Amino acid sequence: MYIYISPLRGPPSITVFKGRSVSAFSGDHLNMSHSGAQGSIGSHPATGLHNHKIYLYEYENFQGSRMDLFGECRNLCEKGFDRIGSIRVECGPWVGYEQQNMTGEMFMLEKGEYPRWDTWSNSYRCDRMMSVRPVRMDPQDHKICLYECANFEGRKMEVCDEDIPSLWSYGFQDRVGSIQVTGGTWVGYQYPGYRGYQYVLELGPFKHWNEWGAHHPQIQSIRRSTTMDSSQICSAVSLQGKGGTISSSPRVYQAISQSKNGRKKTA
Repeated sequence: MYIYISPLRGPPSITVFKGRSVSAFSGDHLNMSHSGAQGSIGSHPATGLHNHKIYLYEYENFQGSRMDLFGECRNLCEKGFDRIGSIRVECGPWVGYEQQNMTGEMFMLEKGEYPRWDTWSNSYRCDRMMSVRPVRMDPQDHKICLYECANFEGRKMEVCDEDIPSLWSYGFQDRVGSIQVTGGTWVGYQYPGYRGYQYVLELGPFKHWNEWGAHHPQIQSIRRSTTMDSSQICSAVSLQGKGGTISSSPRVYQAISQSKNGRKKTA
């Protein structure tokens, strides 16, 4: 277990390492413990965007026409899909968006099956998904710093290799105005318990909450993003012998499979 106490000057801060947090409040120590990581994931090996693969289905429970993607698609309607009913992520993670061109509500899609829209939505507000892209996985240990105000000002909370189901339980308010991700890929949630709107936080600075797609500076839980299974290495070669078609785009390969009723989508 590693514990770091921030310097006792400047804005109050909280640091969390492996299940324990230590707060510094300008001369007063406030120690708070937590019973270990919930949904602990751990560090991840380096993974490139070329190792991503996702299946999108026309109807719920993996029925209807299917489209396979290996890279981003900014407009699923242009590929013949007006609606996504279910999803299988074979190599991930991915992030889906409510609207075209990677806008609107985000949906984090990690390796696994999503038989209907409410299995990938944490807000249960929207059943539409009109664009999707792979999430870049950073090889470093997970480390993130949350700031109360924009431009990295105000109280801060630093988290290393730990999932936080409730910021309140560590004495940090729900207002998060800016974020610095220095290791790994994270997912922030509007409410405690990983509920509400989702925000994908990849490596780099976010000076304002608008930069991670939020309309308000509200995050109440965060977790590390899972990576793909290292044994699942995807490439265009895997499409051979499956009766699929491959687009000419170097970034996006699509295999359009035939549905049970014999119809076929065209990319």
